[in-house]
Amino acid sequence: MHGRKSRDIVDKAIKALINLEHRGAVGAEQNTGDGTGILVQVPDRFLREVVDFELPEAGQYATGLCFLPQSRMLTMDTMRMVERVAAEQGVTVIGWREVPFDDSGLGAISRDAMPTIMQIFVKAAGQDGTLLSDVELERKCFVVRKRCEHELGSQGAGQGEVGSETVYFPSLSPRTMVYKGMLTEKQL
Repeated sequence: MHGRKSRDIVDKAIKALINLEHRGAVGAEQNTGDGTGILVQVPDRFLREVVDFELPEAGQYATGLCFLPQSRMLTMDTMRMVERVAAEQGVTVIGWREVPFDDSGLGAISRDAMPTIMQIFVKAAGQDGTLLSDVELERKCFVVRKRCEHELGSQGAGQGEVGSETVYFPSLSPRTMVYKGMLTEKQL
């Protein structure tokens, strides 16, 4: 509200989510949710600490989670295809990060359906080499996401099916990130 970055709104959102637990769906297992997530600003300072490659200035790169096939070989192939689609859209993949996770609290259904989760980082420059505005980068990332989900999703069981042999982006943006999964409210 005041233009200051703070975790306060995240804490309030999580509290509200837990207070609405009765509204969420739970599967046959009490520790397998129908799915929940949270949208946050790209945590630039944190990301700089956890990646092993150089990031451009905040707003000049985009990042997002990418749900990939469970098979390591298919994951590597799909990552190369994502990079090809990105390049065709004028977006360069500058790196991938394996996302750490703790699946100990998940139910068997969630764990069995869990995709490989990678974080992608991209940048884009205009035809004259100048950097794009975050709005232009956002547009390019949207097209990359949709093309990958449509074109690469058709190779597997269906578009956007998490846990199948396809690709799905919860987000890819220079401004925001989405964390999501087949979680209950309390697990998030």
